[in-house]
Amino acid sequence: MTEPIAAAARAARDCTICAEHLPLGPRQVFRVSTSARLLIVGQAPGTKVHETGIPWDDASGERLRDWLRLDRERFYDESRVAIVPMGFCYPGTDVRGGDLPPRKECAPAWHPTLLALMPSIELTLLVGSYAQARYLAASRKASLTETVREFRDYTPRYIPLPHPSWRNTGWLKRNPWFETELLPYLRPRVAFVLRD
Repeated sequence: MTEPIAAAARAARDCTICAEHLPLGPRQVFRVSTSARLLIVGQAPGTKVHETGIPWDDASGERLRDWLRLDRERFYDESRVAIVPMGFCYPGTDVRGGDLPPRKECAPAWHPTLLALMPSIELTLLVGSYAQARYLAASRKASLTETVREFRDYTPRYIPLPHPSWRNTGWLKRNPWFETELLPYLRPRVAFVLRD
């Protein structure tokens, strides 16, 4: 990692701006490099990812890698794939047992600096509504479903995706076009971006 981005990554890993709100304390989980061509912007780490410090190291990550047709080696090749979630640390759980939203302080504090130091990004995957709200802003549709269904409106720079959580299995069944239309577009696009 070259010096400016390494320094920015160190600063982000030392961040404590929302530490008092984090039930397990700060543990920033992200990956950046100046040579990365694919950027994945998700939500925030879950408890398993908090424990391992490896982004998407859970069942959601397995599903995401299947969507992208990437094995673990290529997915975790930091020289090609950057992973910068909306919240770098595990935010805790809500009363129903699901994860809380990403902390609102994180993305404004760190995304502009880190993304400015990654000039090679060709494609950004916006995984879930929080990433889509930040990066698509007023151009996103009325719902996540509509935004993802109209993915061509945001290409070639962005592709919006639902979160690959098991909680969204019902969504995937109700929206078969995701597998028949979006994935056949997504997979070759990712393969092209990660070309040798």
